[in-house]
Amino acid sequence: MLDPRIDKHLIADQGERIVDEVRKHWAATVSAVLELFGGVVVLLLVFFVPAQAWWVPVLVGAAIVAHATWRFFEQHLDRFVITNMRVFRVHGILSQRIATMPLTRILDISVHKPVVGRIFGYGHFVFESAAQEQGLRDIRYVGDPDQRGLTIQRVIQQAGLRGAAGRAEQFGGAPVVVPQREEAASVTVADPGYESRPTAPVPEVRAMTAPVPEVRAATAPASGWDWLADAQRREDERIAQLRGEAAPARTPFDPDRTSTAPIDLPR
Repeated sequence: MLDPRIDKHLIADQGERIVDEVRKHWAATVSAVLELFGGVVVLLLVFFVPAQAWWVPVLVGAAIVAHATWRFFEQHLDRFVITNMRVFRVHGILSQRIATMPLTRILDISVHKPVVGRIFGYGHFVFESAAQEQGLRDIRYVGDPDQRGLTIQRVIQQAGLRGAAGRAEQFGGAPVVVPQREEAASVTVADPGYESRPTAPVPEVRAMTAPVPEVRAATAPASGWDWLADAQRREDERIAQLRGEAAPARTPFDPDRTSTAPIDLPR
């Protein structure tokens, strides 16, 4: 009954092991020891009271001694355990209570060391977790709090590394690749005046031989007085055809010689 039996609370089939078992600092039992000493003093008063009232100091002293003894063993059986998976607290004498917290849920650990605690080497732990209500928050009278705080931080770090390795084993030992956000596809706007890769081959352009003067004259664009010269030429050829004469020779067009007189055709 006076042994908390920490080993039976471990998850042995999952490889859980004890990293540190923290007992209460002796400062936690000082008040219980002083109370016990006071109860003994009250019991000694039985030799100084009348014989008829001997039961008064005996009853009061026994009650004080019993309460002090209860408090002493209550502090002695209060254990705070750090394992490679979690932290938990076992306390209670007749009725035992267990409060546990996985290492992955510990968000912050605060260490409070009062002046007396700094002198005698103890402090108080305050755990902050992701849960709003938790059964494990204040751990008081922890001996060597700085070293044990580093131990908890070290175990938390190792648990995170083991968790990543365990996830890799689920995929046959392959490293776990965290998916990253896909970047948006880039759109390149090409200059319409420049094509680096044409979609179809450009047909080869070959130089043509010099066209016939008539063809060149017919296909050449009319500009300036060329349209009037062409009309005058066709009119002369038509008149010559009607008269039965040969086509007149082509001469440079002179707009000043153009006549608007009526044409005298043979009847």
